[in-house]
Amino acid sequence: MRRANGLWTGTIALAIVTMCAALLSSCGRSGAPSQGMNGRIEVVAAENFWGSIAAQLGDEKAKVQSIIVNPATDPHSYEPSAANARAIAGARLVLVNGLGYDGWASRLLDASPGDDRDVLDVGKVLGLSEGANPHQWYAPSSVHRIAEAIVAAYRRLDPGAASYFAERERAFFAQGLARYDRLRREIRARYAGTPVGYSESIFRPLGEDLGLKLMTPYSFAKAVAEGTDVTAADKRAVDEQARARAIKVWVFNSQNVTPDVQRVTELARSQKIPIATVTETLTPANASFEQWQTAELEGLARALHEATGR
Repeated sequence: MRRANGLWTGTIALAIVTMCAALLSSCGRSGAPSQGMNGRIEVVAAENFWGSIAAQLGDEKAKVQSIIVNPATDPHSYEPSAANARAIAGARLVLVNGLGYDGWASRLLDASPGDDRDVLDVGKVLGLSEGANPHQWYAPSSVHRIAEAIVAAYRRLDPGAASYFAERERAFFAQGLARYDRLRREIRARYAGTPVGYSESIFRPLGEDLGLKLMTPYSFAKAVAEGTDVTAADKRAVDEQARARAIKVWVFNSQNVTPDVQRVTELARSQKIPIATVTETLTPANASFEQWQTAELEGLARALHEATGR
């Protein structure tokens, strides 16, 4: 977990909520989870980046609730509430990221088992094992695969609306993701091979997709993301890259500015290295997945243009 403060308090709180979820499972509902008002599929997403995609694909046939919606909330160490437990207990489809990212959601699911509930675990769908980079919403190929998996789940839960969901899928890929996909192609064509630094592992999948030369030691980026100590050797390496202008652009997660990240960001500014930012969850919170990602790609493209003149 990224933040260790209050770990015992969080553990106790989660235990209480988990117990509540178990009681809800055994006493609070009978039979299968409800289809929801007006026949809509009740969907709960642990995080709003997956929830946004699920809402667009389900549209009027699904009612989607995301648990992590506040940009200031750390999904790694989130302490769920009794309301979260109730939502998961009554859902027909639950989306979790998995890969150690949102273990609290998996524990709530274990506390309220449901035979007729579908659970879409992103890590499992992608065939990734524990220890893999959990930030798969920053991997465009994974985004496409998970969107397809969500539609497949909708078809299982509501076979009569299969053609509706197929149309929603076509619209999402052809229209919703159109600018997102176009910007990725343009950045890859113009800036592939450009050396960049990045603060944590959240950016790595997108940076690789864009063909950028990722200079930061992955052990630095992984330590920042997981809240563990950065080694002295990694600190020296990243600092020297900024001082020597070995990186053309510095990319950092503005929702996780550790002392190490702040130091490198200040170094980059002092060396006139253009800076781009990313965030872990939708920013602003009411943005769609593609609006959020497109804005970040536009910011990155501006920084790359400033750095290279291309």
